[in-house]
Amino acid sequence: MIIAGFILILAGLALMIGGGSDDPQKFSYEIFNLQRLTIAPILIASGFILEVFAIMYRDKS
Repeated sequence: MIIAGFILILAGLALMIGGGSDDPQKFSYEIFNLQRLTIAPILIASGFILEVFAIMYRDKS
């Protein structure tokens, strides 16, 4: 479960990559899309929640 949480965190961070402008004087509205504002933070938060659950989980045996 720890590895799955780590993969979710990395996937969320990978979805946040990009969206910048090549010209520093030109603003790019591409940074405000659904992928970067909604999906990526949900993946990162769920990864951290899974990490906490994996650390706190106690096997029944």
